[in-house]
Amino acid sequence: MYPKQMLTLLGFILFITSLPLTVLAEENKENDIYEQRMALFKKTEAITQIPWYYFAAIDNYERNIINSDEPEKVISIDFTDEIWYGLGNAAKAPEMEIIQSFGGIGKDGNGDGKAQIDNEEDILYSMGMFIEEYGLNEDDIKIALWEYYKRDLTVQTIMNTSKVFKEFGHVHLTNRAFPVDTNYNYSFNNTWGDRRGFGGLRIHEGTDIFASYGVPVQSTTYGVVEMMGWNLYGGWRIGIRDIYNIYHYYAHMNGYSDDLKVGQVVQPGDVIGSVGSTGYGPPGTSGKFPPHLHYGMYKDNGYSEFSFDPYPYLKKWERMSK
Repeated sequence: MYPKQMLTLLGFILFITSLPLTVLAEENKENDIYEQRMALFKKTEAITQIPWYYFAAIDNYERNIINSDEPEKVISIDFTDEIWYGLGNAAKAPEMEIIQSFGGIGKDGNGDGKAQIDNEEDILYSMGMFIEEYGLNEDDIKIALWEYYKRDLTVQTIMNTSKVFKEFGHVHLTNRAFPVDTNYNYSFNNTWGDRRGFGGLRIHEGTDIFASYGVPVQSTTYGVVEMMGWNLYGGWRIGIRDIYNIYHYYAHMNGYSDDLKVGQVVQPGDVIGSVGSTGYGPPGTSGKFPPHLHYGMYKDNGYSEFSFDPYPYLKKWERMSK
C-alpha cells in the first residue's frame, strides 16, 4: 500500500473511532449543564425556603420563549434593565444601595455586595426575594408569578412544569414517545395545513394517525393534563401542557384511561386513552370518518399560542419508539 493510501486509511479509522468519543463528550456537556442548574436551584431553595422546582419551572419557561439559535445558558431567567436596576438608574450601577434607592429588583445572591444581572446566583436569589414578598404557599407563588408576568397562561405553564419537576425530582427529562402504540398497525402522512370544511373553511392544525378502534394512545412527553371532555370538532379530546411551553392536543378518541384526570402529571408512554372516530357533532357523535388520532402541537412564545407542524417530531419519535 502506498504511503498516501495508508494516510487516507489511517485518517478514516481515526474519524470513525472518534465518533463515539464526540457523542460521549456532547452527552457529558449536556449532563453537566443540568447538574449545574440543579445545584443552583437547590442552593437558592436553601436560602429562600422556596422549593427548587419553582425556580426550575420559571427558568425552563423563559428558556423556551427565547430564540433557539441563541447559545444555551445555565440559567435563562431574563430581567429587563428597568426591573433589575430600577427606573432612573441609567448608569446600571450594581451596588445594592443604589439599586434599592431606585426601586430595582436586583439582589446580591453570592455575597459580593453587588447585584449583577448576568450572575446566575444573583438572578435566582432576586426572583426568590420577589416571590417571598407575596408568601411561600402555592397560592402566594401563583399571585407573585401573575404580578411579575401579568399573563394567566404563563402562570399556568410554570405551575404545571413545577408539578412535573417535583414529581420526577430532577430537570433532565428528555424522553419522548410516539402518540400511538407502535406495536399496532397505523399509518400517517403530513396533513398539517390541509383544508377542512366542517364548521366553516379552516386549515387542519395537526397530523392524523390512522389506526383501528381501541389502539392505545400515549402521552408523547412529560406534562400535565390540562383539558379533557367533548369538543364539537375533536370529539373526546385531551390537552396536555408539557415542560417546553407546548400544548399537545389529542382528538377523536374513543375514550380515556380510567384513572386519568385533569391536573395529572404524565410522562412519555403513559396510556391516556384509545383511538376512535368521535366528533363533528354533539356529545357522543361517532363514525363520521375512519378511526384515527388527530395530534396537534401549539407553541406558546410568551405572547401568543400558535399551531405548528407536528409531522417532523412524529417521525423522530416514531424512530425512537421502535
